[in-house]
Amino acid sequence: MKRVGIAFTLMVIVCTVGLAAGCGSNSNSGKSSASSSSSSASSSTSQNPDYSNSANWLALPSAKAAKKKVDVFFLYPTVYQQSSSSAPMVCAINNPQMQSGAKAAFSRTATAFAPMANIYAPYYQQAAIQVLTLPLDQQQSIVGGVPTSDAIAAFDYFIKHYNNGRPFILAGHSQGSNIMINLMAQYMKKNPDVYKRMIASYVPGYSITPQYLAQNKELKFATGANDTGVIVSYNTTSPAPQMADPVVLPGAMVINPITWTRSEVPATATQNLGGIAVGSNGYAVLDTQGNPQKVLNYADAQINTAKGTLICSTANPNTLDPGNSLVAAGIYHNYDYPFYYFDIRANAANRIARYLSKK
Repeated sequence: MKRVGIAFTLMVIVCTVGLAAGCGSNSNSGKSSASSSSSSASSSTSQNPDYSNSANWLALPSAKAAKKKVDVFFLYPTVYQQSSSSAPMVCAINNPQMQSGAKAAFSRTATAFAPMANIYAPYYQQAAIQVLTLPLDQQQSIVGGVPTSDAIAAFDYFIKHYNNGRPFILAGHSQGSNIMINLMAQYMKKNPDVYKRMIASYVPGYSITPQYLAQNKELKFATGANDTGVIVSYNTTSPAPQMADPVVLPGAMVINPITWTRSEVPATATQNLGGIAVGSNGYAVLDTQGNPQKVLNYADAQINTAKGTLICSTANPNTLDPGNSLVAAGIYHNYDYPFYYFDIRANAANRIARYLSKK
């Protein structure tokens, strides 16, 4: 099949805001900053969201619809940007721009898990991409504050009211992955019985580091395709991006989403089970059956351990994101899921089967 770059084209606005505020905020230490006064002061609301209200959920299966044996708890990437310098750095949970963008992001990411799991995805008060213009300590305070506390509150409500003791997968992207990393550090340590039900945590688009794992010894990074209770992470770039990927922290750990190994042996595009096409509106392009349209033979993958990145050499950066001041051409941040969509789906199904076979 001919590789057509336009199949993966997104609007410039999606390319810009898809890179999360979390991309530049290193809250990977596992330390909580949820009580920071600077984060709450920058928010448009001081109220804690009511997660018993279905309006505060992007995806919320009914009790009758939640028939699968496994759940997914998903956090979407940054889609909020300040409309002016006076706009809040953290938006309200019902911000129309954020909710609209979250729906588009959900279609090209979380739906990878749809065939095998009930998907729960809360809205949360989200940091704007402009947080990247602030000093690093302020970035950490903001993303580790209101957005993280919202996510933890939503997850706790999910566990107590919707999950019903089922095994679950955590998943996110970009700021959503950053916040999920905070959630794991803060929640799992206090709730080891909940952690025992975690099949895996897919957090591409942000970095897991040895320092983070050393500070959170109960957590572990994936070593292959079959292990459970593990974290999966990678950040995709071209062989020579025009700038360093801002979500890649020193020592970032990587697993190859085609071979599910941590070696630098390359995986070819023909080994890829399939990516998806993304339209100019940021939504996944659907086939005639209403499912994400599969794109074969497009993206290869090779780990660069020294850089802490996943290299895709077969995509043409000139026909993808043109780049901007925050994300230069050759950083495939927005394609962490679309490039390897069906590989993620198959791997999640495999880890679910492995987990359930042990019970």
